[in-house]
Amino acid sequence: MSRFIATAFGVGYLRPAPGTWGSLAALPLFWALHVLGGPLVCVAAVVVVTLLGWWAVGAATTGAEDPDRSEYVIDEVAGMWIALMPLSFGAASNGVDLLALWPGWIAAFLGFRLFDIWKPGPIGWADRRKTALGVMLDDVFAGIAAGIVVLALAAFWHIVVM
Repeated sequence: MSRFIATAFGVGYLRPAPGTWGSLAALPLFWALHVLGGPLVCVAAVVVVTLLGWWAVGAATTGAEDPDRSEYVIDEVAGMWIALMPLSFGAASNGVDLLALWPGWIAAFLGFRLFDIWKPGPIGWADRRKTALGVMLDDVFAGIAAGIVVLALAAFWHIVVM
């Protein structure tokens, strides 16, 4: 069960680039969560998936020197959802369809993948921990960084362009 969760229900076995596949798989799930319950359900889901992922990666890699296996993409799901969080709050507070904010979806995805691959600052620090918590935290931090980029781009668009 831990490997099934850690691979995001098998998505992590897709090749090439399992992290990208995990990030892509997170998109429709986030949309469904938002439609079902808005931003608060999305926040709760991030917390649950992050904690569940921490457990699953730890359980699946007991005794391994490096728990950050390429097929374990539950961390990408959590990080991608964090990157999308500004969109959920923005759509809910303005009464618009979440999909109407499609440029933000693109920015969140590209920003998250950039930070997850590049690993600057605290993202790289977490990645170097070589623990199940580090596996989850580097993507949580990458999601936060991408979410900040989404917010900055939205502010630029709404303040400067419009």
